[in-house]
Amino acid sequence: MEFLYVDDHLCVAVKPAGVLSTDEPGGMPELVRAALHTDCIRTVHRLDRVVSGVMVLARSAEAASALSTQIRDRRFDKTYLAVIHGVPPEPAGTLTDLLLRDKRERKTYIVHHLEKGVQEAILDYETKGTVDGLSLVEIRLRTGRTHQIRAQFSGRGMPLAGDRKYWSEPDEFPMCLWSHSVSFFHPVTGAPMTVTAPPPSLDPWTRFL
Repeated sequence: MEFLYVDDHLCVAVKPAGVLSTDEPGGMPELVRAALHTDCIRTVHRLDRVVSGVMVLARSAEAASALSTQIRDRRFDKTYLAVIHGVPPEPAGTLTDLLLRDKRERKTYIVHHLEKGVQEAILDYETKGTVDGLSLVEIRLRTGRTHQIRAQFSGRGMPLAGDRKYWSEPDEFPMCLWSHSVSFFHPVTGAPMTVTAPPPSLDPWTRFL
């Protein structure tokens, strides 16, 4: 387990792909408890199982509550990096959609009319580079819907590299969605914090170095 920051109240770790964010056997809380030899580890935000990168966990109920309040009040900022197929029509912009989660298929779809279960989804992106028909984009979420990034980009014909759920044409890459940084206020001291980790040194990430 790679830790980026640890104190008595919280820790920031790199979640590996394939590991659940939730407190289940083999999930991040269980792995962090074992690594830190502590009992109280709580999830405060989630990453999809196939997504890797920076993840914050609380080491007390009080810290978990304070961090959850920041998330609810949109004072907990998350930045992602993704490699997508294709090139966005604009180098930077905002994507706004209505999303509907199909629980049976475990997929999220863009829809065009309000109905039961539909939620608005908004993200901001900036293209950082384009090579070999792939683009590196930096993404800031304004909302946190299930599979939001994956659904919004694939719905525009720009699926994420390695995303076999939202793209019918297989490629050779691992899932290319990385939790790049988190910014929040320390739950006890109130000090502003930003914790960042670079994506793995693997193809296709290395094409953009």
